[in-house]
Amino acid sequence: MAYPIGRMLIAPIYNLWLRKVDGIENVPSKGPYIIAANHASYYDALLIPSIIAPKIEKEIHALVHSYYWKPFITRLFLNLWKAIPVYVDKDKNSKEKNEEATEKAVNYLKKNELVMIFPEGTRSYDGKLKKAYHGVAKLALKAKVPVLPVGIMGSNKVLPRGKAFPRFARCDVKFGRLMSFEKYCNKKPNEKTFEDITRQIMKQIAKLINQKYDY
Repeated sequence: MAYPIGRMLIAPIYNLWLRKVDGIENVPSKGPYIIAANHASYYDALLIPSIIAPKIEKEIHALVHSYYWKPFITRLFLNLWKAIPVYVDKDKNSKEKNEEATEKAVNYLKKNELVMIFPEGTRSYDGKLKKAYHGVAKLALKAKVPVLPVGIMGSNKVLPRGKAFPRFARCDVKFGRLMSFEKYCNKKPNEKTFEDITRQIMKQIAKLINQKYDY
């Protein structure tokens, strides 16, 4: 979140559509870690930072689709926030660019800062979990840091697809316990490892929002 403006302005505004926060005691105040949450609305992007940022003295860097660097306003804000662009396959040199994005995220984590990622990679407009990509697992192993699972419920009703302004609705957020993957760090990673870790993270997120992750 853009500091200190985010703490003073964004958090109070976001609280207008926030009904309940559970598990805030699970949010560590020390040490680097990755925040992994489900994604159902544009509202999610600043929701978690608006909750965490006022309570900890760390910067939070989000991995965000590179598309949002095209409009001037969003590009200005994302650069101010020090967000990290990620690219889809159709983008030129997407593989190399995403490797650079991973390195940037690792460097932030090495500086004892936080990185936020939505493993599904895109919004689920009905609020139901989608199949997640392996990016969160690859980052966790490369940086050798734990993952904080977060469940968001009802954000798709706060700011539904195609709507420019929030509706008269509220959402709930639940923080899970920190997940460590140290047992994988001394082994050569492969796709099975990435899938196992991704599934573990998504199953924890699913529990937080009372859903199942069957992928």
